[in-house]
Amino acid sequence: MEQLTDLKAILHSKRANIYYLEKCRVMQKDGRVLFLTEESDQKQYWNIPIANTTCILLGMGTSITQAAVRMLASAGVLIGFSGTGGTPLVAATEVEWLSPQSEYRPTEYLQGWLSWWFEDAKRLQAAKIFQHRRIQFLRGIWSKDRDLKAHGFDAQDPKIKSAIDDFTSTIAACQTTTELLLTEAKLAKRLYKIAAQATGIDKFVRTHKNAAGANAFLNHGNYLAYGLAASTLWVLGIPHGLAVMHGKTRRGALVFDVADLVKDILVLPWAFICAKEGATEQEFRAQVLQKFTQHKALDFMFYTVKMVSKFSMENLEEIEGKGNKA
Repeated sequence: MEQLTDLKAILHSKRANIYYLEKCRVMQKDGRVLFLTEESDQKQYWNIPIANTTCILLGMGTSITQAAVRMLASAGVLIGFSGTGGTPLVAATEVEWLSPQSEYRPTEYLQGWLSWWFEDAKRLQAAKIFQHRRIQFLRGIWSKDRDLKAHGFDAQDPKIKSAIDDFTSTIAACQTTTELLLTEAKLAKRLYKIAAQATGIDKFVRTHKNAAGANAFLNHGNYLAYGLAASTLWVLGIPHGLAVMHGKTRRGALVFDVADLVKDILVLPWAFICAKEGATEQEFRAQVLQKFTQHKALDFMFYTVKMVSKFSMENLEEIEGKGNKA
């Protein structure tokens, strides 16, 4: 059986796998975590490489043994129960995570976060850093990803460039988090319009309930981003309630803040592209996860959260400068 130190040899930021499982039984067998499927009256066992796994989503028709949970917890793997397609069964915005408990997660990032979080001005500045990092990630990915550029998502396109430039110039003028959220909403609305035009989807309206087409893919892809964000924060030991954008009272709000670093850049365009091409949910999920890996979305989240946790008003300009070079 693998030793605990071996299981944690791969940092969460470097792990490759997010599993979505349905209609199977997850168990521990011979020192490994497996999932059992039954097809054509024949049982098949499949291995889960837990040392290289960030999280596992258990969909409809799944069960898991206590021994498997214990082994997954020892490897630091997040376990989430979800509905079909990786989305929650009831709640519209939440996934219930079973977080492996450890008293030995780092304390430096939480202590750094708390050193400024209780001050409104510093929390606003941290929120602005998140937005600068998000825009720089968008510029970088939409300038070099050939697949996106082939579908009309090019950072040098006049409409896209104008939307980015307008948002960037407005960030500094925002005096409250509410103003920043409104500015962010305007950017999202412009990006939805650009994406709809690029893919020929007429009269697109963003909706979360009874979603189909691009809306369904947006919901699905956003939950995948939430999984990466939750993993990032858990590993760094920062509670989800210490948000900088989405409000101090909203449950899991910091997860949404961190997920926003990559949602518009990687989930939004592929939701529209896959809707245009008539892709299935499974095909869309595979495409988004592949892009997360290709563009090192988890690494980007880790670096940004670690950087922001250590900022002070004195080194704010230095941090924002790093963000502009990302």
